[in-house]
Amino acid sequence: MLPLDPALYFDHSATTPPRPEVIEAMRMAMQENWGNPSSLHGWGERAAMAMERARQQVAELLNCEPEALLFTSGGTESNNLALFGVAQCYSTPQHLILSSVEHASVENAARQLQSQGWQVTRLPVNAAGQVDPQTLIQALQPNTVLVSIVHGQNEVGSLQPIAELGRICRQAGVLFHSDAVQTVGRISLDLTQLPVDLLSLSGHKLYGPQGVGALYVRPGVELRPLLRGGGQERRLRAGTQGIPGIVGLGVAATLAAQELPQETARLRQLQRHLAQLLAEVPGLRLTGPADLEQRLPHHLSYCTAGIPGNVLVRALSRQGIAISAGSACSSGQLIPSRILLAMGYSEAEALGSIRLSLGKATTHAAVEYVARCLQAVIASICESGSLKDRATQSPLSVPVA
Repeated sequence: MLPLDPALYFDHSATTPPRPEVIEAMRMAMQENWGNPSSLHGWGERAAMAMERARQQVAELLNCEPEALLFTSGGTESNNLALFGVAQCYSTPQHLILSSVEHASVENAARQLQSQGWQVTRLPVNAAGQVDPQTLIQALQPNTVLVSIVHGQNEVGSLQPIAELGRICRQAGVLFHSDAVQTVGRISLDLTQLPVDLLSLSGHKLYGPQGVGALYVRPGVELRPLLRGGGQERRLRAGTQGIPGIVGLGVAATLAAQELPQETARLRQLQRHLAQLLAEVPGLRLTGPADLEQRLPHHLSYCTAGIPGNVLVRALSRQGIAISAGSACSSGQLIPSRILLAMGYSEAEALGSIRLSLGKATTHAAVEYVARCLQAVIASICESGSLKDRATQSPLSVPVA
């Protein structure tokens, strides 16, 4: 196996490496703040203080009240708590609206509610993967109780107009949730200005640890817990809090807040350069918004009709480069990207989706190297002819997170 060069890791939308400051803070938390934060003695108080300090740090990143944040295990739990937490407030099924390009943790939760009798409307998206706010206005019904729209789409990078969508919901008296896992720490968010009632985030997307996240719950919004147990997290998330992970999330949030304007600008510059280089590669078609300002600042996605995405992932991995594919492999058969199908792409194109996502270690030289390698790999595959055997090999990639 080749040595792993952090500069060639182009999969930051899947996960990011924890910052050294995060690792050190977690080590200190395990060494010094290992008490149960619910305990009343000194060890418990020390752990509780560390937890509340982290809550304050995350709140400062989002410009919200610390008390509005519930710590969870990550984006999936936060999304589930938002949807099921609202749904369980009703004795009979109501109406839920989401987009057709939601993360699986929202889409599958909605399917579960649908199986329980809930009406679910999935808003269509345009070719850039974005929702037209007019379709939301048209979809609202008297029994609509929740709208859930992803902020930054993980696979194709589309940014949704959540400020406008949120205003529509607020005017209609409908709760609005946004999965902001891909945007928190990458784009400036001010929850005193943004009309959202619930918002999900995850630590490992902003250089914090895996296994920890948070759900913002606007004061006054009623939720029911998913877990039954103790009274932790305002009785909405039972279980002893994982202090090291929470502390790591807090430190990651502080670093993100300090560096966000400069880092976003740097990533935008690298994104534009990579897009220019890949525009010259035959067989690559940009997916998501062509206007890079309308997509995540670190993100580019493409499809390659005739070349399954997992083939490219494997080929680049042999050169020490990490990217991801949007198609999944099940029982030897490739499954096309659900997101690209919803955007109007053909099955062949949806099978050939790839994503390149940049991060703190990405350099100008790395961008140019990856572009050259990707062009060479595509040319080599096209020259070699049949892809039948390659497409059914066990892929290194998994569905994008």
